[in-house]
Amino acid sequence: MSTATETTGRTETADDSWQAGVVGGVVGALAMGALVLEMNEPTLAVAIPSLYTFAPPSSVGIGMFVHASHGAVLGVVFAAVVGALDVDSTGKLVGAGAVWGVVTWVVLAALLMPVWLSVVGSPASPPFPNFAPPSLLWHLVYGVVLGGVYAATADRF
Repeated sequence: MSTATETTGRTETADDSWQAGVVGGVVGALAMGALVLEMNEPTLAVAIPSLYTFAPPSSVGIGMFVHASHGAVLGVVFAAVVGALDVDSTGKLVGAGAVWGVVTWVVLAALLMPVWLSVVGSPASPPFPNFAPPSLLWHLVYGVVLGGVYAATADRF
């Protein structure tokens, strides 16, 4: 007669990090959105909703929803990148988040967004390229918060 012991439970995989990426991305986008709202409300109320032709009329609520959605998607990409690079310490994740914030600022905010807003005929279309220093600050906040929240939650999913 033989006996076997079977252990059941959750097996952690690298794929689980996407959930921490979503949470970190949303929290980072909301923190960034609060800063944008304080410093330049039309960016959140008109420019961001205009990407999907939701403005005019201006709407902070729609802008924040769109912005948080972008944050979630970019948080998943961040999770994939730091996972592939095997970044695991809190300090390195926060640093990687800061770098990610700068990358998103350059590629998405400064280069892609002005073109996209121009194509959809937004009244908030900035010049191309749009390397605005306040936007750099906002994206750094996004990235640092994303990295910190990711570090705090990655082991919980």
